[in-house]
Amino acid sequence: MAAAIDALVADVAAEDTVVDSAIALINGFSKRLSDGIAAALAGGATAAELAPLTALDTDLKAKTQALADAVKQNTPAA
Repeated sequence: MAAAIDALVADVAAEDTVVDSAIALINGFSKRLSDGIAAALAGGATAAELAPLTALDTDLKAKTQALADAVKQNTPAA
């Protein structure tokens, strides 16, 4: 039984590493998107023109937070 629990804990830890990497990747993409939107606005684009990208950025941030929250809720304490 202890070996099975240890294996499960190891699996969760490995999954956490993968999820943390995915969150970092998504956050990096979101940062680039936010920076691009800011640059486009500074260059004369309108908020209306960029609305689809702004919505995408907002959605990415929400999904990333949901993923991070799910991992936190389902990770056993060390």
